[in-house]
Amino acid sequence: MLPGPYLLHLGSATDALSIKTARGVLQWRPEACLGQRRLAGCSVDLGLPGMTFAEAVEHGARTLILGSANAGGVLGDDLVEEAVLALEAGLNVASGLHQRLADRAELVRAATRAGLRLFDLRTPPADLRVGNGVPRAGLRLLTVGTDCSVGKMYASLVLERELREAGLAADFRATGQTGILIAGDGVPIDAVVADFISGAVERISPARIDGGWDIIEGQGSLFHPSYAGVSLGLLHGAQPDAIVLCHEPGRQHMRGLPGRALPDLATCLEANLVAARLTNPGVQAVGVALNTSTLGAVERAEAIRVAERDTGLPCVDPLIHGAAPIIDRLLECFKPSPARLSVDA
Repeated sequence: MLPGPYLLHLGSATDALSIKTARGVLQWRPEACLGQRRLAGCSVDLGLPGMTFAEAVEHGARTLILGSANAGGVLGDDLVEEAVLALEAGLNVASGLHQRLADRAELVRAATRAGLRLFDLRTPPADLRVGNGVPRAGLRLLTVGTDCSVGKMYASLVLERELREAGLAADFRATGQTGILIAGDGVPIDAVVADFISGAVERISPARIDGGWDIIEGQGSLFHPSYAGVSLGLLHGAQPDAIVLCHEPGRQHMRGLPGRALPDLATCLEANLVAARLTNPGVQAVGVALNTSTLGAVERAEAIRVAERDTGLPCVDPLIHGAAPIIDRLLECFKPSPARLSVDA
């Protein structure tokens, strides 16, 4: 667990999607977020008080979270300079970028001098094993998507929260840096060597016999040329009993790939079901979660109507409507039985 409270670093971000880590932490752990740091040229704003590193320390902050991301997860010299200044001011530093803080000698030296820590959230465990696909006890739901950054983590967290509110056991299983910050543990799947992806998911969602649900955070999309491998490994390792398809209506192209269209919902849903059947032949789709943050009320209602028509599944924007229709469908489809609970891990 990172020492809190946090100062969220937005850098010089101009794209709302590029600060999804900072935004996600603020959305789900607002009590831990004291302020934000924006550099020249930054045009996104979380609405938190702007703070220098010294001001953040004075207000009680203990960790700077590098909350913006770029293509490839590059730790640029500008961020290294900021991190050094934060350490000198008295803040630990956390990053979910692919390039690790601990690989920069100047950061290691600064942290050592200050007696503080560097947290690299995209460092997977060293003792992962390859997946085996052996059925294990428990109930699992995996969120999948038509693209990257369409709301899989948000949908997963809403499902966990509302299952718990309904009196059922449920646990969010984080597979990305933002989810790990929120949950306090997990495995950064996109940093795992390809052969070990399914095994890593088996590890974070082990057998359970309490009749509860593991809600596994999905990553990427089977239809995204850059990230489909991670998505496929997740499907196989999760052995999901249920999947929820996540989508952002109105998105013009795959993230980072102008000219490449998103798949239609029915095609994407079927592809995920076919892939998931390798390790769980009984997998079922139970709902569609839309991210309608860019739509007005009329457009939102129409997008939901079309999604329900095209998939035959309940559809909601979980941040606006909650997930009750999807949970109702889930509980209609799956009821724990002695046979299911006795499967060997």
